[in-house]
Amino acid sequence: MQRIMCKSKVYGLWVTGKSIEYGGSIEMPPEVLEASDILPGEIVLVVNINTGARFNTYVIKGKPGECRLLGGAARLGDIGDKLLVISYGLMDTKDAQFHKPKFVFVDEKNRIKK
Repeated sequence: MQRIMCKSKVYGLWVTGKSIEYGGSIEMPPEVLEASDILPGEIVLVVNINTGARFNTYVIKGKPGECRLLGGAARLGDIGDKLLVISYGLMDTKDAQFHKPKFVFVDEKNRIKK
């Protein structure tokens, strides 16, 4: 049996910009992508802590410290909103029993907390 498991979760990513003029996605800082094992193009679930909105979109590698909502996703958050970003992986039950997701916490400037 295959299971969909939480692969990684980014806590407290702050929206620093948005643009409706794009097909839709979320730009995330490169160092956060690396630490959370999220790849550009990967589908993620985004949870807006401020509004409760939840949406799926794909990731684009952004600039350090920046998190931008693009396209339709820009309508689901405002600059200054705090987000959770969750990635999932498909794995066998045997592997899923031992899987440990990566948790990455960021500060108000989208820098990884130590």
